[in-house]
Amino acid sequence: QVQLVESGGGLVEPGGSLRLSCAASGSIFIIGDMGWFRQAPGKERELVATITRPGTTVYTDSVKGRFTVSRDNAKNTMYLQMTSLKPEDTAVYYCAAFIRLSERVSERQFWGQGTQVTISS
Repeated sequence: QVQLVESGGGLVEPGGSLRLSCAASGSIFIIGDMGWFRQAPGKERELVATITRPGTTVYTDSVKGRFTVSRDNAKNTMYLQMTSLKPEDTAVYYCAAFIRLSERVSERQFWGQGTQVTISS
């Protein structure tokens, strides 16, 4: 089985910073593209940032210049450094990854359970 576990969420004041982590564990052959999504109350889940295995990144416009996605392939871990946080960044943040369980099978998408990020004074 494969698990994605997010950590690092919490309550911070506007203008503050947080660093989220997403650790993948289990029977993993290789991890491809990874990404962070978020879902605010009453809203649909939205893409925040993605990163390919070599490290190419894409960000949604609302977080450009404030958030940085990175990964450590040796540790099967992805990070999201969030700075200059705003109340509108409040959401449950989820990580997702395309993972191959062996050489013989195609990659599948896996999701984490989410971590709450609340920006409030």
